[in-house]
Amino acid sequence: MLRRKPTRLELKLDDIEEFESIRKELESRKKQREEAAGGEEAAAALGAEHKSREQLISDRIGYKPQPKAGGRAAHFGTFEF
Repeated sequence: MLRRKPTRLELKLDDIEEFESIRKELESRKKQREEAAGGEEAAAALGAEHKSREQLISDRIGYKPQPKAGGRAAHFGTFEF
C-alpha cells in the first residue's frame, strides 16, 4: 500500500453560504410539515370521540389490538391451568 500525505480541504465562503441556504430551506419545509400535521392532530383531538394517548399511538402506528378470548379453553393451549 502506498502512503501519501493527507489531502487538505479548504472551506470557502461560497460553500458556507450554500450550506446555510440549504439548511434554512430544509428547516422551513420541516416547519410546514409540522404545522400541517399539528393541524390535523388538533382537528382529530377535537373530534366527537375522545381517544386516550394509547389509542392515538396505536392508530398512528397501525396497531389494532385484538381482545383475548376468556375461559379455560384459551389457556389450555399455553398449558396454564
